[in-house]
Amino acid sequence: MPKMKTHSGAAKRFKKTGSGKLKRSHAFTSHILEKKSPKRKRNLRKGALVSKGDQKRIASLLTYVK
Repeated sequence: MPKMKTHSGAAKRFKKTGSGKLKRSHAFTSHILEKKSPKRKRNLRKGALVSKGDQKRIASLLTYVK
């Protein structure tokens, strides 16, 4: 049976933490930033964890990502 392939689009967007959870970045950071408050933009810079419901689905796309 051939090896499974890592989903390259998902590999660019998610990283695994040391404990095995999945880290993601926030949306709404690329444009139309004038109307967003500095506090909101600052908080969007920080990483976030993938929700529990999506964790299994995304982990299957990242078979060999460490």
